[in-house]
Amino acid sequence: MRALFCSLSDPGYLYPATAVAQETHRRGHSVFIVSSGPAARAAEEAGLTVLPSDGAFAVSGWFRSAYGQYEHVRRAVRRTRPDVLVTSVLCPGALVAAQVLGLPVVVLGLACHLWPHRGADEVDDPQDRAWRLDSMLEVHRALRAELGLRDAGAAGQDALLGTSFLLRGHPSLEPPGTELPERVRHVGPCWWEPPADEGELHSARHRLDRVGKPVVYVHLGRVFGGESLWPWIQRAFTGGEFQAVVELGRSAEPPVLPEAADVTVVRLPWMSPLLERSALVVSSGTSAPVLGSLLHRRPLLVSPNGGEQAVLAAACRRAGVAAVLDRSRGGGQVRTAADDHAMTGRTRRISDEFTQAKSESRAAQAVEDACR
Repeated sequence: MRALFCSLSDPGYLYPATAVAQETHRRGHSVFIVSSGPAARAAEEAGLTVLPSDGAFAVSGWFRSAYGQYEHVRRAVRRTRPDVLVTSVLCPGALVAAQVLGLPVVVLGLACHLWPHRGADEVDDPQDRAWRLDSMLEVHRALRAELGLRDAGAAGQDALLGTSFLLRGHPSLEPPGTELPERVRHVGPCWWEPPADEGELHSARHRLDRVGKPVVYVHLGRVFGGESLWPWIQRAFTGGEFQAVVELGRSAEPPVLPEAADVTVVRLPWMSPLLERSALVVSSGTSAPVLGSLLHRRPLLVSPNGGEQAVLAAACRRAGVAAVLDRSRGGGQVRTAADDHAMTGRTRRISDEFTQAKSESRAAQAVEDACR
């Protein structure tokens, strides 16, 4: 079997694709991956054939880049002659390319299903889910129209599911009573990240050791025009009992912090060593830090803005692994969440199930099954 992986280039999408690509290669298949940066180097070291990516696969512009994705995938297919494509949830160009070329396509989703459910007893925001689906379908239909293809809009979300659609979270993150579409299944986190740079890790640890307080890992997501977490971070970690290590991710540079603030600011391509050091995770509700906290058995405080953040934050709260961050309060809620044994117990159970599930193996099996 020959598999072409063409995910979005940002770590939250590229890293799980790399995990599945490596497992697929380990099973004896020929694997090609559109990749860049540390993930590309690791993929090359694992024996994968790496094709350089371009701006069409940046998550920030996915809704403007469908045609660029389509053309990039077509070129990669001509070069590699794959039997199956593997792509990300926000790659409509790859989906249309697979349909045009008659190839099966496996879609790597996020930590929970973002679109409308059937049979759910409780849904956090059905209008928001419907809007997300309509927005994705609009981009999909526009690309088909640009290519002169027959409109496939009547298929609804089925047009976006590929041959198989893999969720990287846990079933408890879905609303009670949910009936997922037939092609949608949970496989688990498909966790991968590059090895920590020893120098960067030593520097971060030195700073945390020097402060000496318990650590909270704060992962900033995009604000989407909402409220920044920085005012709360300054209040909660100045003169309190905890210190914070703040991962900037794709967010802007931080404000100037007071000298008394116990805050270490980083922008690193890995998080596991810092999650292991932490007592609690604060997140806007994006998939990577949520899955990382669950894998490392850490409870969550969530404070969503846009994107998938609101849906996933509500899912974590519903599953009992997160509490909602009150930005008007200071650091007292940090201690309350860190000491919540029931919440920690739930994260441990999910972590154990993730470990037993062997998510990369389940995802690679789905890639193999798509060719049958």
